[in-house]
Amino acid sequence: MKRESISSPLPDVAAGPHLGSPLPLEWVGMQGIALPLWLEEGGQAQQVHAWADVQVDLPDPTVKGIHMSRLYLLLDAFAAAQPLDAGALAAVLRRMVDSHADCGSTQARLALAFPVLRRQPALLTAGLSGWKSYPVRLQASVSPQGFALSLTVEVGYSSTCPCSAALARQLLADAFAARFGAGGIDGAAASTWLREHASLATPHSQRSTATVTVPLTEQAELDLFPLIDLVEAALATPLQTAVRRADEQAFGRLNGANLMYVEDAARRVQAALAPYCAQARVTVRHMESLHPHDAVAQAGKLA
Repeated sequence: MKRESISSPLPDVAAGPHLGSPLPLEWVGMQGIALPLWLEEGGQAQQVHAWADVQVDLPDPTVKGIHMSRLYLLLDAFAAAQPLDAGALAAVLRRMVDSHADCGSTQARLALAFPVLRRQPALLTAGLSGWKSYPVRLQASVSPQGFALSLTVEVGYSSTCPCSAALARQLLADAFAARFGAGGIDGAAASTWLREHASLATPHSQRSTATVTVPLTEQAELDLFPLIDLVEAALATPLQTAVRRADEQAFGRLNGANLMYVEDAARRVQAALAPYCAQARVTVRHMESLHPHDAVAQAGKLA
């Protein structure tokens, strides 16, 4: 005997009456959605694992809740229709607003966070290279006022304290004078002494980060690598990947030639960006090896 299935409409609790106070809400949505994205940089495509935050406004106090599944499905279709660009971000945000016309929504916003990988050659050793990761964040929104987009990228570098370097040089100079005095100096003996004692005191250095945020238009290219190149060239001490001793020595030379306080680093990046983007925001952070706290500086702000 065949059993007949009995079906009934599924309950829609969201369509029911309010249980609380009927008030408008500025943003409602989801955070931390895993999303595969395709990027095209430097003529090459790469897939990145992104995390997405997406919301729409809920201005109508009589509407109990938004349709989160609609946002999720639109986001999923957006990820499949890559490569990622500003125009695609604007289009999916407008579709999200349209999908919530029955809720009275007029605004939507989307944040994407992901690392972009890039292969970097060693400073001197031919054929030697390794991968570097740069954290990226895109924040896009649409409203009756239009489309807005900002791109943030974090670039790592090394910083050596000018004061610490000067203090170390003074100790070395005093020790050298005590050993050789004011008379004639034997070059070979001095060279040997320096090889053994030049590290009598060393300046403190630290891994540091420069976080740069720039506004973009709907027609703009993301151009992550040119922006990264600009920042790394301004600071002159980018973090390295694979190195041999010659590369490590060259890195030490770069640090010695580019002593910088956190203020120096912020101004270097600010000056490098000024001809290309007057509205750029720069935040630098030196993770101090001398102190248990960090040194920070910021320049500029988005309009």
